[in-house]
Amino acid sequence: MADPSTYRPRPSEIPTSPGVYRFRDAHGRVIYVGKAKNLRSRLGSYFQDVANLHPRTRQMVTTAASVEWTVVETEVASLALEYSWIKEYDPRFNIKYRDDKSYPYLAVTMSEAVPRATVMRGARRKGNRYFGPYGHAWAIRETVDLMLRVFPVRTCSNGVYRRAERSGRPCLLGYIDKCAAPCVGRISVEDHRRLAEDFCAFMGGQTRPFVRRLESEMKAAAGELDFERAARLRDDLGALKRVVEKNEVVLPDGTDADVFAMASDELEASVQVFHVRDGRVRGQRGWVVEKVEEATDAELVERLLQQVYGDLGTDADDEAESARTSAVPREVLVPVLPADLPQVADWLSGLRGSAVSVRVPQRGDKRALAQTVQRNAEHALVLHKTRRAGDLTTRSQALADLAEALDLEEAPLRIECYDISHTQGTHQVGSMVVFEDGLPRKNAYRRFVVRGADGSGARDDTEAIAEVLTRRFRHYRSAREGAVDDDGKPITSGPVDPETGRPTRFAYPPNLVVVDGGQPQVAAAQRVFEELGVEDVALVGLAKRLEEVWLPGEDFPLVLPRTSPGLFLLQRLRDEAHRFAIAAHRGRRSKAMTRSVLDDVPGLGPTRAKALLAHFGSVAGLRRATAEEVAAVKGVGPRTAQAVVDALRTAPTAPTGASADDVTAPTGAPSDAAAEADASVAAGHGAATEDADGDGPGLAS
Repeated sequence: MADPSTYRPRPSEIPTSPGVYRFRDAHGRVIYVGKAKNLRSRLGSYFQDVANLHPRTRQMVTTAASVEWTVVETEVASLALEYSWIKEYDPRFNIKYRDDKSYPYLAVTMSEAVPRATVMRGARRKGNRYFGPYGHAWAIRETVDLMLRVFPVRTCSNGVYRRAERSGRPCLLGYIDKCAAPCVGRISVEDHRRLAEDFCAFMGGQTRPFVRRLESEMKAAAGELDFERAARLRDDLGALKRVVEKNEVVLPDGTDADVFAMASDELEASVQVFHVRDGRVRGQRGWVVEKVEEATDAELVERLLQQVYGDLGTDADDEAESARTSAVPREVLVPVLPADLPQVADWLSGLRGSAVSVRVPQRGDKRALAQTVQRNAEHALVLHKTRRAGDLTTRSQALADLAEALDLEEAPLRIECYDISHTQGTHQVGSMVVFEDGLPRKNAYRRFVVRGADGSGARDDTEAIAEVLTRRFRHYRSAREGAVDDDGKPITSGPVDPETGRPTRFAYPPNLVVVDGGQPQVAAAQRVFEELGVEDVALVGLAKRLEEVWLPGEDFPLVLPRTSPGLFLLQRLRDEAHRFAIAAHRGRRSKAMTRSVLDDVPGLGPTRAKALLAHFGSVAGLRRATAEEVAAVKGVGPRTAQAVVDALRTAPTAPTGASADDVTAPTGAPSDAAAEADASVAAGHGAATEDADGDGPGLAS
């Protein structure tokens, strides 16, 4: 625990201008970001008697080892810079709003040559149009199904679209007139894009022109006695009206607003927002936030508005400007005015491109709607408390239990867990998962391809664990002391890159390392620590059968009570490392088996192999092709084409190991339920065994 007086800057050194400040810990990691109208006054409040500080503020200033600041010209600029740094550094002492669930959006991929309508979650992609959020994915599919009668835009995946292009036959939606089928030329790419633009215009609220057009076309068809076409237009008109009526009219004056409400207690706050467009509720979202810093309701609202609208960016192109205008409404109705109301209003107005009003509704329909949103927030907080086992109190108790059981000086705020997965010694992969403050930090997860001394893999799991830990802590030691990598290239000295200001790879040590296994795995890990001189990191192993905790150099394990929160946390770590290792192993194994069919074809390199697979869709499609069809692919000559055909017919499968990066960051993994289902199906067919820990039976795959 650091003494704040050791790094307190002199008051004369701190400017009185507005700006943004960052507290860093002893490893250079940013742990808190804040803004101030007067930097000198604000920073001075942190360096008073620690006994007078809020408990979380006291913990922050005693964890920090330095403070730095950046002066900006205006308070609005400080608001934007503060959000940018919070997003970049993810400081552990800043308030972070987390969605209580992942909300789906209806997305139209206008960034593609042939746009398609689909359900999307997660981060927004540049160039796409988004509508929502919706409460359920089925609600989007129901809406799109009605819309396709009038706007038959593409909804198929890129793979289905390419197969239809090659075969010359549309998919089922093309046959039943719910897709204009640009894949087979029924409509040109330009006309299909205009159709997608009309789809977006209707979903964006411009409903009246399309309804009036269909009504006039229906009357014209009836006047010409073309009753079949008139009936179709009548059904199309009914479909559009049902889409419009699905959203309840809550404000009769066509209000364009976002209505926020908040319910909180001493530890957490729940926030709900209704997105009202043209007087109708177009979407609803919710967040739950831990009060990890001392903040009033006004400050919580300000941080909330930063997070909701901060990702809209400042791109100058017309499409981005249109997206910002639709995302930032004319009115933002909040339960409490933000702490810096003029700056927040100016910032939102700059994003929208026109004036934005931020106010508290006092009477009438908007006040009634705000009360409805408030009831939703209160219910969400109660539901969160009853469902969530990993709340702040439980996690703090788990960390305290671990510190007491393992005789640690302080609670292990950063824990890393390691596991190994393989199939009978092949395609060995090591996983590293990271928990901070008892919660997964998935952007810090890493995968290691285990190579072994001769490049063919480790002999057993203890050797694999030793290799993974050696590589991980060799990177940490290099980042800390300054060194060169295996190729002789210099590694940036220190935990923060001086050029970018971002953390270097593996720059921060954990407080505790957990290996999945028993005494042999712990002994192997301890030997690595001794060889590398790692002395400030605790080490344990968790054996699966009896959930025993093994400590280095001990002949007998530590048995924690079955109801111990610390044991639950270790089990969560072990299970997450196990899942992540198996997902990485299966991906590597599948990649090796897929690519090995073409690996031994003479004269066929990876570029032309990729071109062949892209042209024929799969190895099975390539196997059915003739030498002339293969030679028709750009870059493949007749001799190579004949070699490909001969190789596929004589030796269709020959799995070999696949190369992979030394260390790769995660690119997504299946859920636990999916992994378990995959395992159970494979087990029923008597497949090989994946041993992910070495201390018991492996998981069948």
